[in-house]
Amino acid sequence: LQQRAFEEKIIQIEKGFIDLLENIQGIDTNLVAGEQKSRNQLIQRIKQEYNRKILMGETLAEGMDSPKFSNYENYNGKTTSLDDLQGQYVYIDIWATWCKPCKAEIPFLKKLEEKYLEKKITFVSISVDSGKDHNIWKEMVAEKELPGIQLFADNDWNSEFIKNYLVNSIPRFILIDPGGKIISADAPRPSQGEIITILLNQLEI
Repeated sequence: LQQRAFEEKIIQIEKGFIDLLENIQGIDTNLVAGEQKSRNQLIQRIKQEYNRKILMGETLAEGMDSPKFSNYENYNGKTTSLDDLQGQYVYIDIWATWCKPCKAEIPFLKKLEEKYLEKKITFVSISVDSGKDHNIWKEMVAEKELPGIQLFADNDWNSEFIKNYLVNSIPRFILIDPGGKIISADAPRPSQGEIITILLNQLEI
Protein backbone atom coordinates (compact mmCIF):
# COMPACT_ATOMS: atom_id res chain seq x y z
CA LEU A 1 0.00 0.00 0.00
CA GLN A 2 1.05 3.58 -0.65
CA GLN A 3 1.44 5.60 2.54
CA ARG A 4 -1.75 7.60 2.06
CA ALA A 5 -3.80 4.46 1.42
CA PHE A 6 -2.20 2.80 4.44
CA GLU A 7 -3.08 5.73 6.70
CA GLU A 8 -6.67 5.72 5.42
CA LYS A 9 -6.94 1.99 6.20
CA ILE A 10 -5.71 2.61 9.75
CA ILE A 11 -8.29 5.37 10.22
CA GLN A 12 -11.03 3.03 8.96
CA ILE A 13 -9.96 0.33 11.42
CA GLU A 14 -9.91 2.77 14.33
CA LYS A 15 -13.31 4.24 13.40
CA GLY A 16 -14.83 0.79 12.94
CA PHE A 17 -13.67 -0.25 16.39
CA ILE A 18 -15.08 2.90 18.01
CA ASP A 19 -18.41 2.46 16.18
CA LEU A 20 -18.60 -1.14 17.35
CA LEU A 21 -18.13 -0.20 21.00
CA GLU A 22 -20.64 2.64 20.78
CA ASN A 23 -23.31 0.29 19.44
CA ILE A 24 -22.94 -2.37 22.12
CA GLN A 25 -25.11 -1.64 25.13
CA GLY A 26 -24.06 -2.49 28.67
CA ILE A 27 -20.55 -3.64 27.81
CA ASP A 28 -18.16 -3.80 30.76
CA THR A 29 -16.07 -0.61 30.93
CA ASN A 30 -12.97 -2.51 32.09
CA LEU A 31 -13.27 -4.80 29.09
CA VAL A 32 -13.59 -1.78 26.79
CA ALA A 33 -10.52 -0.14 28.32
CA GLY A 34 -8.50 -3.34 27.96
CA GLU A 35 -9.55 -3.85 24.35
CA GLN A 36 -8.79 -0.24 23.48
CA LYS A 37 -5.30 -0.62 24.91
CA SER A 38 -4.75 -3.85 22.97
CA ARG A 39 -6.04 -2.23 19.79
CA ASN A 40 -3.76 0.78 20.21
CA GLN A 41 -0.75 -1.48 20.77
CA LEU A 42 -1.61 -3.56 17.70
CA ILE A 43 -2.04 -0.50 15.49
CA GLN A 44 1.26 0.88 16.77
CA ARG A 45 3.04 -2.37 15.88
CA ILE A 46 1.44 -2.38 12.42
CA LYS A 47 2.61 1.20 11.84
CA GLN A 48 6.13 0.36 13.00
CA GLU A 49 6.32 -2.65 10.69
CA TYR A 50 4.96 -0.63 7.76
CA ASN A 51 7.56 2.09 8.35
CA ARG A 52 10.29 -0.55 8.65
CA LYS A 53 9.30 -2.02 5.28
CA ILE A 54 9.34 1.44 3.71
CA LEU A 55 12.81 2.10 5.14
CA MET A 56 14.04 -1.29 3.91
CA GLY A 57 12.86 -0.40 0.42
CA GLU A 58 14.79 2.86 0.58
CA THR A 59 18.04 1.67 2.16
CA LEU A 60 18.23 -2.09 1.54
CA ALA A 61 16.90 -2.45 -1.99
CA GLU A 62 18.22 -4.97 -4.49
CA GLY A 63 21.45 -3.74 -6.07
CA MET A 64 22.48 -1.49 -3.19
CA ASP A 65 25.75 -2.00 -1.34
CA SER A 66 25.26 -4.39 1.53
CA PRO A 67 26.00 -3.26 5.08
CA LYS A 68 29.11 -5.04 6.31
CA PHE A 69 30.21 -6.93 9.38
CA SER A 70 33.86 -6.96 10.39
CA ASN A 71 35.91 -9.32 12.52
CA TYR A 72 33.07 -11.39 13.90
CA GLU A 73 34.34 -14.30 15.96
CA ASN A 74 33.98 -17.58 14.11
CA TYR A 75 33.58 -21.03 15.62
CA ASN A 76 37.30 -21.75 15.20
CA GLY A 77 38.21 -18.84 17.44
CA LYS A 78 39.42 -16.60 14.63
CA THR A 79 37.53 -13.79 12.90
CA THR A 80 35.59 -13.39 9.67
CA SER A 81 34.46 -10.26 7.82
CA LEU A 82 32.02 -9.92 4.95
CA ASP A 83 34.87 -8.59 2.80
CA ASP A 84 36.61 -11.97 3.22
CA LEU A 85 33.80 -13.53 1.18
CA GLN A 86 34.06 -11.28 -1.88
CA GLY A 87 33.66 -13.23 -5.12
CA GLN A 88 31.05 -15.57 -3.63
CA TYR A 89 27.32 -15.33 -3.24
CA VAL A 90 26.62 -15.14 0.49
CA TYR A 91 23.47 -16.52 2.12
CA ILE A 92 23.27 -15.29 5.70
CA ASP A 93 21.17 -16.79 8.47
CA ILE A 94 20.64 -14.55 11.51
CA TRP A 95 19.62 -16.69 14.45
CA ALA A 96 20.02 -17.42 18.18
CA THR A 97 20.25 -20.58 20.26
CA TRP A 98 17.05 -19.73 22.18
CA CYS A 99 14.99 -19.15 19.01
CA LYS A 100 12.73 -22.14 18.25
CA PRO A 101 11.81 -21.04 14.69
CA CYS A 102 15.54 -20.58 14.01
CA LYS A 103 16.33 -24.10 15.17
CA ALA A 104 13.45 -25.45 13.08
CA GLU A 105 15.25 -24.12 9.99
CA ILE A 106 18.46 -26.05 10.71
CA PRO A 107 17.56 -29.33 8.93
CA PHE A 108 16.40 -27.41 5.86
CA LEU A 109 19.50 -25.22 5.90
CA LYS A 110 21.74 -28.29 6.05
CA LYS A 111 20.00 -29.79 3.01
CA LEU A 112 20.31 -26.51 1.12
CA GLU A 113 24.03 -26.31 1.88
CA GLU A 114 24.53 -29.89 0.72
CA LYS A 115 22.71 -29.14 -2.53
CA TYR A 116 24.97 -26.18 -3.33
CA LEU A 117 28.17 -27.58 -1.84
CA GLU A 118 30.17 -27.27 -5.06
CA LYS A 119 28.63 -23.96 -6.12
CA LYS A 120 29.88 -20.39 -5.80
CA ILE A 121 27.93 -19.65 -2.64
CA THR A 122 28.97 -19.42 1.00
CA PHE A 123 26.55 -20.09 3.83
CA VAL A 124 27.01 -17.95 6.92
CA SER A 125 25.13 -18.16 10.21
CA ILE A 126 25.36 -15.19 12.58
CA SER A 127 24.27 -15.71 16.17
CA VAL A 128 22.78 -12.74 18.02
CA ASP A 129 23.03 -14.50 21.37
CA SER A 130 24.18 -12.33 24.25
CA GLY A 131 27.76 -12.60 25.45
CA LYS A 132 26.75 -14.66 28.48
CA ASP A 133 25.45 -17.36 26.12
CA HIS A 134 28.66 -17.62 24.13
CA ASN A 135 29.43 -21.11 25.42
CA ILE A 136 25.87 -22.25 24.72
CA TRP A 137 26.37 -21.09 21.12
CA LYS A 138 29.61 -23.05 20.75
CA GLU A 139 28.05 -26.15 22.28
CA MET A 140 25.03 -26.01 19.98
CA VAL A 141 27.16 -25.56 16.87
CA ALA A 142 29.09 -28.69 17.85
CA GLU A 143 26.08 -30.69 19.02
CA LYS A 144 24.01 -30.05 15.90
CA GLU A 145 27.07 -30.22 13.61
CA LEU A 146 26.17 -26.93 12.01
CA PRO A 147 27.96 -26.49 8.69
CA GLY A 148 28.94 -23.30 6.92
CA ILE A 149 30.68 -20.36 8.57
CA GLN A 150 29.41 -19.96 12.12
CA LEU A 151 29.79 -16.45 13.54
CA PHE A 152 29.01 -14.71 16.83
CA ALA A 153 27.82 -11.10 16.41
CA ASP A 154 29.98 -8.56 18.22
CA ASN A 155 27.13 -6.95 20.19
CA ASP A 156 24.10 -9.24 19.85
CA TRP A 157 21.01 -7.27 18.70
CA ASN A 158 22.94 -4.01 18.94
CA SER A 159 25.56 -5.05 16.40
CA GLU A 160 25.82 -2.50 13.60
CA PHE A 161 25.26 -5.12 10.89
CA ILE A 162 22.06 -6.30 12.60
CA LYS A 163 20.78 -2.75 13.09
CA ASN A 164 21.71 -1.69 9.56
CA TYR A 165 19.65 -4.56 8.17
CA LEU A 166 16.72 -3.46 10.38
CA VAL A 167 16.46 -6.92 11.93
CA ASN A 168 13.66 -6.95 14.49
CA SER A 169 12.84 -10.66 14.47
CA ILE A 170 14.59 -13.91 13.70
CA PRO A 171 15.26 -16.06 11.84
CA ARG A 172 16.16 -13.64 9.09
CA PHE A 173 17.90 -14.59 5.86
CA ILE A 174 19.91 -12.27 3.62
CA LEU A 175 21.35 -12.91 0.16
CA ILE A 176 24.32 -10.92 -1.16
CA ASP A 177 26.02 -11.15 -4.57
CA PRO A 178 29.76 -11.68 -5.23
CA GLY A 179 30.31 -7.93 -5.53
CA GLY A 180 28.82 -7.17 -2.13
CA LYS A 181 25.48 -5.96 -3.49
CA ILE A 182 22.15 -6.85 -1.92
CA ILE A 183 20.06 -9.42 -3.76
CA SER A 184 17.50 -9.75 -0.98
CA ALA A 185 17.52 -8.15 2.46
CA ASP A 186 14.74 -10.51 3.51
CA ALA A 187 15.43 -13.66 1.52
CA PRO A 188 13.28 -16.82 1.51
CA ARG A 189 13.94 -19.29 4.31
CA PRO A 190 15.44 -22.72 3.59
CA SER A 191 12.15 -24.30 4.72
CA GLN A 192 10.41 -22.57 1.83
CA GLY A 193 12.02 -25.19 -0.37
CA GLU A 194 11.22 -24.54 -3.99
CA ILE A 195 11.06 -20.75 -3.53
CA ILE A 196 14.66 -20.41 -2.34
CA THR A 197 15.85 -23.05 -4.83
CA ILE A 198 14.28 -21.18 -7.76
CA LEU A 199 15.90 -17.94 -6.59
CA LEU A 200 19.36 -19.49 -6.32
CA ASN A 201 19.01 -21.32 -9.64
CA GLN A 202 18.04 -18.07 -11.37
CA LEU A 203 21.38 -16.65 -10.27
CA GLU A 204 23.14 -19.50 -12.10
CA ILE A 205 25.40 -20.05 -9.12
